[in-house]
Amino acid sequence: MPEAVVIRPATRTDLTGLVSLLGSISSLREEFAGRDGQRRDLELMLKNGRGRILIASVADGTVVGMCSGRLTIQKAEGGPAVLIEDVVVREDWRGQGLGELLIHRLTEWARADSAGRLMLLADPDAAPAPGLENNTHRPDNRL
Repeated sequence: MPEAVVIRPATRTDLTGLVSLLGSISSLREEFAGRDGQRRDLELMLKNGRGRILIASVADGTVVGMCSGRLTIQKAEGGPAVLIEDVVVREDWRGQGLGELLIHRLTEWARADSAGRLMLLADPDAAPAPGLENNTHRPDNRL
């Protein structure tokens, strides 16, 4: 990567950058709630403690990537599971392994929270990021 990137949990001060990142994919999807709705949903996720938003930021604080995970209960086997969604990397940072790194760190959080399974929420109409599925896919999604 051209410059140092820090992966860390998002805070309220990151909301503008997160909304901007989501805006880069919302034009592709009709169901997005618009910037106000996205900001509200992100604030709720930061407050409720049942999820985690991780960001990738550079030295000046600019958010260049994100992913989120929500802790839920898996009905088939029982116990906690994490639903991964909103894996987004700014266009000029793509192809450098940042999405994979974000998912890896989210996996660490899931394990620490005793989640037994990861589930990736994917839009069937969206093209997968090149290499992301091959690098992160596990035939068995148990942790």
